[in-house]
Amino acid sequence: MLQTQGVEGLMVKTGSSTYRGCSRQWRKVRHAETVDAEVVGFTGPAARPRHLAVRLPDGRTALSQALKAPLAAEMAQVLAGAPRPRRAATAGGEPYSAVVTGTVVEVLSGTTRHAVVTVTRVR
Repeated sequence: MLQTQGVEGLMVKTGSSTYRGCSRQWRKVRHAETVDAEVVGFTGPAARPRHLAVRLPDGRTALSQALKAPLAAEMAQVLAGAPRPRRAATAGGEPYSAVVTGTVVEVLSGTTRHAVVTVTRVR
């Protein structure tokens, strides 16, 4: 409901924390949705991908945040059997190696103006 009103997220702190400018005890928690996305590419070497290019349910292609080592190793196995990649770029101009894998991943997709995509697991 807050996002429909233009609220990006909430500022949170511990109950005992007082307000001090530039305090690291306060954190901004942005709204994100868990969705399934099709893997359409990657950055870095196929043997150790750094980011995945995913097609989100709304049709946008986005690069994920950096992959953790276990996810990168799992995706390296998938990419090893994929056809030779071709060069592509997101609508924002970010380059990636495009491949057809038929792989779907679960992602946390930010819904704010600074939306980020974080891969949580391979389906």
